[in-house]
Amino acid sequence: MKLHTGKYYTLYQLCESYRLDGRIRHHVIVGLGKLEEQLGSVEAIKSLGKRIEEKLTGQSPIPFTVDKKIEDLANHFYEKIKKEKRYDFGPESDYQIVKMSSIKHKDAREIGTEWLSKQAFDQLGIRDFLANEQQWPQEDISLAETHIVYPASELKTVSFIKENSAVCELTGYDRDKVTKDKLYRISHRLYAVKAQIENYLSKKTNELFDLEDNIILYDLTNTYFEGRMQDCKVWQEQGKAERCQTDSTCSSYKQRRFFEILQCL
Repeated sequence: MKLHTGKYYTLYQLCESYRLDGRIRHHVIVGLGKLEEQLGSVEAIKSLGKRIEEKLTGQSPIPFTVDKKIEDLANHFYEKIKKEKRYDFGPESDYQIVKMSSIKHKDAREIGTEWLSKQAFDQLGIRDFLANEQQWPQEDISLAETHIVYPASELKTVSFIKENSAVCELTGYDRDKVTKDKLYRISHRLYAVKAQIENYLSKKTNELFDLEDNIILYDLTNTYFEGRMQDCKVWQEQGKAERCQTDSTCSSYKQRRFFEILQCL
């Protein structure tokens, strides 16, 4: 454009093309004004147009590749387009642009160990076992799950669950209902079926990992070895081995001495 002073200047517009009656038409989406003073180069102006287009079509740029000044201008014109309804965005989207620096954690909780324990609990089928074999109500099973992550005293466990852990979000148990008395009660119930749980887990892990139970017995009553062992204080005790020959506890004594000497190796 030409001013009355005879000088020329450039006004930029963001347009979209469409075909009407066999002819190409142009629709002005937004006027960008004079950009040379703000951006300084043609390449920067092109980058601004491309960034506005990306925002209109819902595309995300490669991180750290967009200049801050270009991003700020793109956000300004994008909001202007939305406010004036200059572009057809289609159906309303559930996606929202969030500024990461504006996010604050008000109730951050730990979930790593809790999630791993919950997965093991589910894959081993402990919930089904307690519900079907032991006739436990679902609420008691969920309470038992909350006690597997932090094996401290019941009082400390309650404090950890309410202040730090996200285990209740995973198990579905109401955090406000967790008390030390309930944890005491559920611990006693679990201990009462300890043998049944151990037998069930033994069979279940054998099935999961294709294992076979083997019992190996070691007879250490006649075990001995030879060596000088000059630096072993246990070996330097004199007379004990000779007296052991007539001692009725000779067998158990040899076993104990055997393990003591092994510690010196």
